[in-house]
Amino acid sequence: MRAYQLEAPRLDALRITELQQPTPGAGEVLVRLRAASLNYVDLAVATGAFPVPSLPLIPVADGAGEVVETGSGVTGLAEGDRVIPHFLPDWPAGALPPVAGRRMRGITMPGSLADYAVVPAASLVPVPQHLSFTEAATLPIAATTAWRAVRTGAVRPGSTVLLLGTGGVSLFALQFAKAAGARVLITSSSDAKLERAKAQGADETINYTTTPDWDARVLELTGGAGVDLVVETGGAQTFARSLNAAAEEGTVFVVGFLSGADLQASLFPIILKMLKVVGSNTGSVADLREAVRAIETGKLRPVVDRVHDFEDAASAYATLARGGHFGKIAIALGNGG
Repeated sequence: MRAYQLEAPRLDALRITELQQPTPGAGEVLVRLRAASLNYVDLAVATGAFPVPSLPLIPVADGAGEVVETGSGVTGLAEGDRVIPHFLPDWPAGALPPVAGRRMRGITMPGSLADYAVVPAASLVPVPQHLSFTEAATLPIAATTAWRAVRTGAVRPGSTVLLLGTGGVSLFALQFAKAAGARVLITSSSDAKLERAKAQGADETINYTTTPDWDARVLELTGGAGVDLVVETGGAQTFARSLNAAAEEGTVFVVGFLSGADLQASLFPIILKMLKVVGSNTGSVADLREAVRAIETGKLRPVVDRVHDFEDAASAYATLARGGHFGKIAIALGNGG
C-alpha cells in the first residue's frame, strides 16, 4: 500500500513509500482510508515541536474511510461501512485513560496518510450520511474538541460564546453554539474571514489587529458582563485577555497554543470571577459520537478551506504552517474526495 512516512522531525523528511497492507487482529478493523485532514498537532509532530516515541511514523491523526475487513470478535460492522476512526482509540468514554496506556493515531500508532489502517473496532464512528469522506475526515479532533467545549460551558439559549480565530475548532464551535441558541462573538486578523464567519452565523466580529484590546471590545459588546464561554485557541499571548473577557463563573476552555505555551498571567481574574479554566485533550469516542449525532441532526457541514492531493501532502502542511486558511485543510487519498 502507499503510505507517507515521517523519517525525521522535519517537513522535508516526509516520504511516500510502499508498505505491506496491515491485517486486523481480534477486535480490530481494516479501514481503506479515503481522506485525511490536518490539525496543528500534525504540524507539531512533523516539525519536532511535539515529540513522538519513534520514527519513521505514518503521520496525521484524522481521517475517514470504509471498512474492508473485520477481525475476529467484531460485530456491528460490515464491509463498505463508511467510518471515522477516532484520534484516541483507547478512550471509549468517561475519564481520560492514563498516559501510559493512551495510544494516539499519527503519534504513537500509524496515522491517516496511508491507503489502509488497522484500528480498534470500538474507536469507529459512522460517517453522517450527508457528508463526504473529505468532510468526515475533519471531525475526530476539531469537532470533538468543539463539542466538548460547548458542553463544558453549558451553552444554551441566551449564552454568549467567544471564539478566537477561524480555524477548524472555532468554526465547529460556532455551528454547535448557534444550534444551541447562543450568541457568538469571533475574532480574526482578517476582515474577509470575519465576513465569512458572519455568513456562518457569527453575531459579532472583532478584528484583533485593528482592535488590539479585543477583550475590552468583548466587554463593551456584552454590556460589561463578559462571555459565558471562551474557546481559547490562541495560547500564551491571548490567555490573559480571554480571562478578562470571561463573565463571572464563566468557562475558559483551553485548546491551543498557537502563540506559545508558557503563560504569564494574573490569577486574580480566575479567583475573583470564580472562572473555570478547563484544559482540552480532544475527547472520547463517545464525545465524537455525540458530535456526529449533532452534525447529522442539524445537517451541519464542516468548513473545508482546501483539499490537497495525496501526492501533494507536503503542500498541505505548508498551507497549515503559513496560516491564513478558513476552517480545515484536507488531503484526498485516491478517489476519496
